[in-house]
Amino acid sequence: MVASCGLQQNGQDQIAGDKTSWSEESEFEEKVSTYEDENRDIWQKPDRVIHLLGPLEDKTVVDIGAGTGYFAFRLLAEADKVIAVEIDPEFVTFLEAKRAQLPTRLQRKFDVRLAQPDDPNLALHEADAVLLVNTYAYMQDRVNYFQNLKSKLSEHAKVVIIEFKMKEIPNGPPDDEKVEMKTIMEELKLAGYSDILSDDRTLDYQYIVTARSSL
Repeated sequence: MVASCGLQQNGQDQIAGDKTSWSEESEFEEKVSTYEDENRDIWQKPDRVIHLLGPLEDKTVVDIGAGTGYFAFRLLAEADKVIAVEIDPEFVTFLEAKRAQLPTRLQRKFDVRLAQPDDPNLALHEADAVLLVNTYAYMQDRVNYFQNLKSKLSEHAKVVIIEFKMKEIPNGPPDDEKVEMKTIMEELKLAGYSDILSDDRTLDYQYIVTARSSL
């Protein structure tokens, strides 16, 4: 694990937050508190994550499993359009309320969509880049989902997936709600993606898998 971002060894647990609040079983209010915790910026390194998506000035970026919009709203400063996708109606309502507080010019480039577990609710070739953070592990029939997603992506679209590491860390969901990095890479290959790369050093508690819709 890379000890970066100025984390203090004796204060890491406090910075990391409550491990159980990342669980799928957590209450909505717990999840909001965790996702929006100000200390998340320290270990999540959102600027580095967004940089992985590449230049976004004229691109449409989709945040699948957007939650409270931690990444989606940050992407507004970089992308031409941002689509926040959620299957939880409570989070959709939360996102819509935050969207309504934006200046009009930003509201026009921010779209919130309620999706189904097997369908991201995107149009054909609509997305130029896709981000999934702490979402992949909870998906069902993932190979078919990502095969379906491919038709929604533009040529050479970048996909960035971030999940919590399987090793013992002071943050994240229970182990039975995690997924192995190699599993994601294998499933993306089966779904027809290419240029699949992994990185378990950049982030303190999570690993990163990137892929392309085609080469």
